[in-house]
Amino acid sequence: MNAELEKLVEQITDQIIARLQAEQGGANTDDGQCSPHHIACALQAGASRIGLGWGQSAASALDANAEVGKYIDHTLLKPEATREEIEKLCQEARAFSFASVCINPTWVKESAFLLHGSPVKVCTVIGFPLGATLPDVKAYETRRAIFDGATEIDMVINIGALKSGDDNLVKRDIAAVVEAAHDACAIVKVIIETALLTDDEKVRASVLAKEAGADFVKTSTGFSKGGATVADIELMRKAVGAELGVKAAGGVKDLASAKEMIAAGATRIGASAGVKIVQESKGVKVAGSSGSGNY
Repeated sequence: MNAELEKLVEQITDQIIARLQAEQGGANTDDGQCSPHHIACALQAGASRIGLGWGQSAASALDANAEVGKYIDHTLLKPEATREEIEKLCQEARAFSFASVCINPTWVKESAFLLHGSPVKVCTVIGFPLGATLPDVKAYETRRAIFDGATEIDMVINIGALKSGDDNLVKRDIAAVVEAAHDACAIVKVIIETALLTDDEKVRASVLAKEAGADFVKTSTGFSKGGATVADIELMRKAVGAELGVKAAGGVKDLASAKEMIAAGATRIGASAGVKIVQESKGVKVAGSSGSGNY
């Protein structure tokens, strides 16, 4: 960052910390989660959920239909995606001011080039879609993706370990990715694959993600037997509180369902139907856009 931007970030950080301390009765907030470095990194990476910690409900954050685009990670994860489709995805993301494009690691470098100079972030997936990769492999994959230009990381947990009751392994797995990402000021969204979990397992996974230092919890890969539900978003939001973001992914295909997810506590929406959702918010009907049908 240049000197002027560094000074601005420092001023914003000071204001945030002062407000947090005031709300917490002057308690020390320099604990890693609210440190200047942590908040500055979150601001740099575009972590849109920060305001939720100040009592702003997700529902009230969407007062205007025109704002819906900022919630959307414009997604294309199908294995047969072509370069032309990735280019179109990035063009749409610029045009509709989406939060990010979410693409497979092989397309990160190209997407970062296409979105250079744009506020749209490059998000990629790690250990995707099964989550059954070793922690050190996920950590390396994370570092390589960031090297190529990713600033947001959506990782899949070790689902089998969670269902086996091995919470320590699940937490270490998440923490390995978080450490690699946060070293470079990238944010981490933890995919817990809700369709494969009981409610108790969803809560445990969400709490483990929070304890491991993640920035978001996310419902689904879009490649399992189900996607996001309002009930799951409400459950995950309750489990992580206001400090983390919650991303609804899988099956959010129109404005009505996007609004339902946001009202339930979602601060990001993973969708291949982002263009349709934004066009609906403006009263325009569209045939469709680029993206993975899984989302």
